[in-house]
Amino acid sequence: MAEEPSDTPETAEEEPIKQRKNGLYPGVSDELAENMKSGWADTELRDLRPIPQAAETAARRAALSARFPGERLVIPAGNLKTRSNDTEYAFRASVEYTYLTGNQTEDGVLVLEPKGESHQATIYLLPRSNRENGEFWLDGQGELWVGRRHSLTEAEKLYGIPASDVRELTGALREATGPVRVVRGYDAGIEAALTDKVTAERDEELRVFLSEARLVKDEFEIGELQKAVDSTVRGFEDVVKVLDKAEATSERYIEGTFFLRARVEGNDVGYGTIAAAGPHACTLHWVRNDGPVRSGDLLLLDAGVETHTYYTADVTRTLPVNGRFSEIQRKIYDAVFEAQEAGIAAVQPGAKYRDFHDAAQRVLAEKLVEWGLVEGPVERVLELGLQRRWTLHGTGHMLGMDVHDCAAARTETYVDGVLEPGMCLTVEPGLYFQADDLTVPEEYRGIGVRIEDDILVTEDGNRNLSAALPRRSDEVEAWMASVKG
Repeated sequence: MAEEPSDTPETAEEEPIKQRKNGLYPGVSDELAENMKSGWADTELRDLRPIPQAAETAARRAALSARFPGERLVIPAGNLKTRSNDTEYAFRASVEYTYLTGNQTEDGVLVLEPKGESHQATIYLLPRSNRENGEFWLDGQGELWVGRRHSLTEAEKLYGIPASDVRELTGALREATGPVRVVRGYDAGIEAALTDKVTAERDEELRVFLSEARLVKDEFEIGELQKAVDSTVRGFEDVVKVLDKAEATSERYIEGTFFLRARVEGNDVGYGTIAAAGPHACTLHWVRNDGPVRSGDLLLLDAGVETHTYYTADVTRTLPVNGRFSEIQRKIYDAVFEAQEAGIAAVQPGAKYRDFHDAAQRVLAEKLVEWGLVEGPVERVLELGLQRRWTLHGTGHMLGMDVHDCAAARTETYVDGVLEPGMCLTVEPGLYFQADDLTVPEEYRGIGVRIEDDILVTEDGNRNLSAALPRRSDEVEAWMASVKG
């Protein structure tokens, strides 16, 4: 990795560009500084078209405007975060900002200024790197170091929003009058500029509204979710093809294999991949992925590709490493499959959100009573939540730009709400018998099974977006044999 630049020419009118300690160059000569200002081609992009979701983002901003008339609304993308010394984590813009603009660049801010009965939207961005003061080649975030940025004119064409220089925004916000709301937690500088103008309660109302706005997906979002799922299906196939290599190494081979698909076809993984083999499958969020992969064990793979527009899949399959379930593995797997079938069937427009969870949990409780692991009747087990020793988690969640989407929504509109066409959620029951659980027979211990699919609520029922991945135990075995060739 190349060292960052060390020096910059200074002028009385400008602050010096941040210098890097221990750089190899002692300074920049006047001749070199002058040379770097000229001889560059015009690279302005003049034939840009709006991003595919421009109409949708405009409609979302209009809905936001209607909800908060007469108020200034400030939605930041966020800033780069330091990973170590002078290197940063990969940037992911805030969901709220990207949902409303389609833009994903650091330091961006969307501002909706009250104008009559509606608002005037402006997207504040960093312009192209300055070539007069040497920023483009001397600053660590200059374009010769991190890549070309869109000009403000280009941004206006892409996003359909007037664009301005974000470096001027904090001063303007300090001088702003009238009611203001900001989405907190992403840009400390923006929040500081508004510190005497906002309240936590009012800002939370803005965050909640933007979370609830994402409960029902538009057609663009549904298409992106299907893209994410389709890539995820291919990622699962990739993993099955290399299980022998994972056996020779570790769970990390599985994680790396899936990540390759995510980076080739999408932006990233939507969350840390869970590649849990053997008893690790009983740890719900096993993301260390450093354990052995052994023939005869199960692999619980919970993974999702995130598209370039930030929509993510969230799919889980529990696979026999050697391609065949043992008798006890099949018994547990088939119970979870039956529970998932009941849960998916309960996903219907007009149904309570909780219905799919209750349906799946009832099946699992019935199995646990049938197997003698907990004393019935089933109603008692469910009332006391006794099945949770082995089921542990809820049966699903909303899905979208966040893997656990819409998390800030009010309880009455989410968990206690009603399903509507366009909602997308996961159905993911599981049974987990910890390796040290002395309340179950030894043959159960260390077996964890989860099956998860991404379900879209439709006008007349539901659609399983991830149906291309087999779920029934015999179909899983046949699919694995086919993929392995």
